Order: sequence, then structure tokens, then C-alpha cells
Amino acid sequence: MHVTRIAAARPYEAKLHHAMTALQLQGGAESETQHFTLGLSHFLPGGGAQHSASATEKIYLVISGHVTVITDTGEATLGPLDSCHLAPGEGRSIENRTNEPATMAVVVSK
Repeated sequence: MHVTRIAAARPYEAKLHHAMTALQLQGGAESETQHFTLGLSHFLPGGGAQHSASATEKIYLVISGHVTVITDTGEATLGPLDSCHLAPGEGRSIENRTNEPATMAVVVSK
């Protein structure tokens, strides 16, 4: 078992993101997961991610606040405990359109 305490979680740079801090909870340099990583993203008001796509699938789970996920086919605003799945190659952008911070767990396949 590998435990990551939030106080010891390491920040990492998330490309194409702004007004956001990301923490690596599992995978990457943090643990030896084989099929996915788990991160925690804190978006400030107005923060988000530019439109992009990756070869891996993703799951977003909003912990607190609200974020809007925009894809080529539409958009959805997610609140606490709402989640969404993004398929490999599916383009998306993220926006925190509120005046409050938002926190989101991010699972990414390897």
C-alpha cells in the first residue's frame, strides 16, 4: 500500500492550465500505479484549461465548487460529487466561471 498524505502531496505543472494548482496524489513520480494517475486540481475563479485533447481517457470528479467542461459537442457544469468521463482524443477545455475556488479530482489512464 502507498499512502499519500495531502500535506505531503507534490505540486506539478499542468500544461495549458491557468490560475490552477495541481497536486499529484498517486502515479507519476508519487507511486507505482500501472494504469492510471490521480491528481487534485484547485481552480481559482476564472481559472481553467485551454482546449486540448490527449491520447488517454480522463475522469473528473468535482469535490467542491463548480467547473464547466466544454467539448466539441457541448458543455456541462459540474458541481460537488458530479463527474464526467472524457474519451481518448476527445478535446476539452475547463472553466471556473464562478467567484469561488473549485477543487476537482482527476484520474488519467496511462
